Amino acid sequence: MTILTRGPEAVKLPVPAPAVKKRGRWLTITLFLLPALVLFLLLVVAPILVAGYSSAFRWNGFGGLPTNFIGFDNFTRLFGTEIFAQDLWHLLVLVLFSVCVQLPFSLAIAMLLNQRIRGRALYRVVFFAPYVLSEVITGVLFSLILSPGTGMANRLLSVFGIESEWLADPNTVMPSLFLVMTWKYFGFHMMIYLAGRQNIPNELIEAAQIDGASSWKTFRHITLPLLGPTIRISIFLSVIYTIQLFDLVWILTGGGPSHSSETMAVTMMEYGFKRSQVGYASAISVVMFVLSLVFALIYQRFVMRRDLEGATTNIGGRR
Repeated sequence: MTILTRGPEAVKLPVPAPAVKKRGRWLTITLFLLPALVLFLLLVVAPILVAGYSSAFRWNGFGGLPTNFIGFDNFTRLFGTEIFAQDLWHLLVLVLFSVCVQLPFSLAIAMLLNQRIRGRALYRVVFFAPYVLSEVITGVLFSLILSPGTGMANRLLSVFGIESEWLADPNTVMPSLFLVMTWKYFGFHMMIYLAGRQNIPNELIEAAQIDGASSWKTFRHITLPLLGPTIRISIFLSVIYTIQLFDLVWILTGGGPSHSSETMAVTMMEYGFKRSQVGYASAISVVMFVLSLVFALIYQRFVMRRDLEGATTNIGGRR
C-alpha cells in the first residue's frame, strides 16, 4: 500500500502486485514486437521455407504447387557441375581481395582523414558518396567507363599505350569487377573505421607520443588493437555481402564472358528466371543461405565471441 498525506488525513492507494506489473510489461513488449515479428515471418522465414521446399522438386515455377518430387537430385546436380565450382572459386577470390586489399585500403584512408588536414570534411563526403549510389547506377556507369572500344578508361590509358578489354576479357574481368566493388564500398568501411577511431580516447594516443612512441608504433600497439571490434564487424559484413553478390555482376557482365565472373546469385537468377528451373535455382539459394548461416555462426563463435560477451556484460550492467 502507498500512503499519500493530504493535510490531516492519510489516503491509502493500492500498489499493483508484481505479477500484474510483469504481465503489463510483457503485454507492452508483445504489442511493440508483433508488427516487426509478422513482417520478419512473412519476408524472411516464409521465403526460406518455400525455397527449401521447392528445392526438392523439379519445377518450372508455373502451374500451382510443385508435384514432381526428386529429393536431393537438385543438390546432387548442383555439386557436380563445373559452374558451381567456378562460383565457389570466384567467391573465394573476391573474399580474399576484399579482406586483404579493400579493407586495409579503407582503414588507411580512415586514419588519414582522422588527421587535422584541410578539407577533410569534403574528402569524407566525396569518398562516402559512391556508397550512396545504387548498384544499378554504379553498374551502368562503369559499364560505360570500362567499355572496350570507346570507354573512358581506354581513352585515358591510351596515352601510355595501354588498352584492355576490361569486362570482356576472362583474364581481366575479375580484377575489373573487384575494382568497381572497391570504388563502391570502400567509403562505407572507411566511415566505420573512422567512427571506431574517434571512439578511442585521445589521451591514450597522447600518452604514447609523450613516451616517445612513433606514429607507426602508436597505431600498431594502441589504435589497431582498440579498433579490433570494428575491424571484425567490417570483415563480417564484407564476407556476407560477397556471398550474396548479384547486382553489380548482373549489370556489368551478366556472369560472362563464359561464366568467368559468375557468382552463385547470378547462377540462381540464370536458372530460375531465364531457364525456368525454379527447383534447381531454389537449391542454389538454399546453399547460399547455408553458407551465410554457417559462416555467421562460426565467425561469431570464434572471432566475435569477446565482442559479443562484452556487449552482453555492458547491457547487463546497465540493467
